[in-house]
Order: sequence, then C-alpha cells, then structure tokens
Amino acid sequence: MNTKIAYISIILFFSGFVSFAQKINIKKAFEHAEKQTSLMLQEIEQVKKSAKTGLVSPRTLENGELKLVASKDWTSGFFPGELWYLYEYNQQTKWLDEAKKFTANIEKEKTNGTTHDMGFKVYCSVGNGYRLTHDAHYRDVLIQSAKTLSTRFNPKTGVIRSWDHNRDKWVNPVIIDNMMNLELLFEATKLTGDSSFYRIAVSHANTTMKNHFRADYSSYHVVDYDPQTGAVLKRGTHQGYSDESAWARGQAWALYGYTMCYRYTKDPAYLSQAEHVANFILNHPNMPADLVPYYDFNAPGIPDEPRDASAAAVIASGLYELSAYSKQGKFFSGKADKMLYSLTTKYTAPAGSAKGFILLHSTGSKPGNSEIDVPLSYADYYYLEALLRKKNLQK
Repeated sequence: MNTKIAYISIILFFSGFVSFAQKINIKKAFEHAEKQTSLMLQEIEQVKKSAKTGLVSPRTLENGELKLVASKDWTSGFFPGELWYLYEYNQQTKWLDEAKKFTANIEKEKTNGTTHDMGFKVYCSVGNGYRLTHDAHYRDVLIQSAKTLSTRFNPKTGVIRSWDHNRDKWVNPVIIDNMMNLELLFEATKLTGDSSFYRIAVSHANTTMKNHFRADYSSYHVVDYDPQTGAVLKRGTHQGYSDESAWARGQAWALYGYTMCYRYTKDPAYLSQAEHVANFILNHPNMPADLVPYYDFNAPGIPDEPRDASAAAVIASGLYELSAYSKQGKFFSGKADKMLYSLTTKYTAPAGSAKGFILLHSTGSKPGNSEIDVPLSYADYYYLEALLRKKNLQK
C-alpha cells in the first residue's frame, strides 16, 4: 500500500512539474492577440482623426485613452513588430499588409543619430520585416540604421552612448537597455560583411559586462563614463527604486541581451553571463510565485508594489532562447513556461477591452510616476515573441 501511494505521489509530482508547458495554449493566445490587435487598428484610426499629424504607433493607455507616438519615440517599432509576429504565426495577408504599412512609418528613423534606440525602433519593425520577406529595401534600411547607430560609439569609452538628455545628471550615460540595440549591429555585419559593426557590438557588450554588473550579477541601470578617458564616473538608476536596487526590466534587458550576443558570437563568456543573470532573476527571494516580477526586485513596499508584465515577457522570451544553448536548458524553459502561463491566464486584457492592447499590468517608470499598471506596446511585442519561441521549441 505504501509503495502504491509513493508511486502515485511520484506521478503527481512529475505531472505538476510539466503542467505549465502543457497548459500553455498558444493557439488560443494568438487568437486573443489577433482579436485585440484588430481592435487596436480601429482605435488607432479613431485617434488619428483627431490627433496631431505625425503620430504613428500605439505606446500605452493614458487616463484610459490610447496614446500614440511619433516614429522618433523609442517604442515606435514595437507595434509594427507585433504585426509581423501575427503574420509569422498565421501567414494571413491581412497582417502582412498592416505590418508593411506600419513599418513604412518607422523607416525614416534610419538617419536619426540623436538616440541609441535604433534597434528598438528599426530592428523590431524593419528587421522582422526583412527576416520574413527578404525585401531588399528593408535590407538597405537596416544597413543605414546600423551606420547611424555606429556614430554614437566612442572608442575611448568602448560603448555606444545612450542618452543626450539630462546633461545636468550625466556626461556620457549608458543604460543596460542599450544591449538590445546590438542585434542590429551584428545583423549588419552578416548583411554586408563589414566587421566594424560586429566589433562595436562586442566592445559595447564587453565593456558593459565589466562595468554594469554587481557581484551577484544584478545590473545597474545607468553607468556614466568620462568620454575622454573611459573611466566610470558613477552608477545609478533612472527607472528603478534606487541606485543600488535591481530594476526588473533592466535585469530582463541584460538576460536577453547577453543571450542574443552569444547567438551571434558563440563567446562562452556571454553565455555564462546570461546564465548568471537568469539565475539571479529566478532565484531572487522577492520573485513572486507566478514569476511576474515587481517593477524592482528591491522595491520597499513589496508585495504591494506594481508588477511589470513587460519585464516578464522579455525574461520569458530570453529564457526560451537561452534554454537552447545552456546546460540548464530544462530549468530555464520550465521557468519560462510558468512565466508565460501566468501572462496568458492572469495578465491578458479581456477581449474587446484596453483599446486593443494584449497584456495589462506593466510599469514604465515608477520613480517618474509614469505608466504605472498600464498596458505597454513592448510588453505585447515580447509576449508574442515568447509565444513564437515556445512554439518553435515544441517543434
């Protein structure tokens, strides 16, 4: 009898262990995303009728109303990227046509050298377009965008400058988010054979790995450099709780960024870095049971602090890729499954609500009292990417 009970217990244990992978309904999740995005397209047209010209992409809800942004906004490329992901999933001409239309709005950013966000804007939109269509025009836009981004690289610091604003706070600021823009540079070398883009990306990744991380592999948000000597002037935060805290989305950018760098370089140092960051995130005592983090792992009001579904979406997507490279692959994919299951069941907007956004409960900047507990376009983008990566891993 005891043997039978033990046997049943073992079966139940392993059934629970794999249940999140089994419970994720990718087909249902994409059907929901398609319905919401169809609503979003209608809402965008309504806003454009009354809004000022030049607004091209949805970013968030502001006082319950849909907020559109110009192409220069760092979030402008995410909605076109979502449309490409919907097309990738179901191959419907409707999504292809919409993806092309919204991507065209972003292309002029290819010569905008005033920002580091070229990857977010252009690679998430045009980059996905080129990946799925191999359109030569998209290729040209990507190459020009990489050239423009390269102008922000300083050989003395070894990094790409992030921001030009807030000159009273920083001299030469670099944020962990900037890791995400390196994919454009790596891809430009693949497209052209010009290794200068690759070298800039590697220099930025190496310098960031040296200066952005604490002993526990948590990342600072902002590191300020002396542009003449490359010396670190100070480390701090802009969107996290405090200078020494672990801002959740910053940790997500780090995990995703170093995983991506390993994909292009196969440098084991990047794989190790990504694994360490992943373990910091997943083993943190303040990580909630559903694995959707609070906006900052060290926020003082936990468990009453706002969550950040956007961080969870980025982490889940990064973990799925990391699981394909790492000896800890089953652990990482299992955690990504639980995270994605939480997003699909507890953080999606009810059908027909939220002006067409897919996920709820993201946090843009708690210290800035901006975009707290709202939908965000980049949460939706990385959520769809995570679903696609899950689908591809199942194959």
